[in-house]
Amino acid sequence: MSKLDDRALDYVAKYFKALAEPMRLKVLNALQDGEKNVSQLTEISGSTQANVSKHLSLLAQYGLVKRESRGTSVYYSIADHSVYELCELVCGQIGNRMVQEADIKQIFSVAKKLTP
Repeated sequence: MSKLDDRALDYVAKYFKALAEPMRLKVLNALQDGEKNVSQLTEISGSTQANVSKHLSLLAQYGLVKRESRGTSVYYSIADHSVYELCELVCGQIGNRMVQEADIKQIFSVAKKLTP
């Protein structure tokens, strides 16, 4: 990353921003087991069709999903499967951090009970 210019770093930041929205993560998660159309993604996400379409458009803009028209339907699928590796890495780090925080809370909880 140290050799990237400002323009490249801006693109990287926008890529991460695309992943920084829970609804987009929900859509990516829904596509993990195969392509789906907007109606299916709307049902899975519990959101509106307009909202899902907006998020799909941004995900497509950053090359995370691809779209394929078939008749009157458009199907979306994952364009870059490495996004799941990135998400697994981040989720693992968050899980580790949560375990550490729980351990620290446990230590203080025990210490509080021992204090007269």
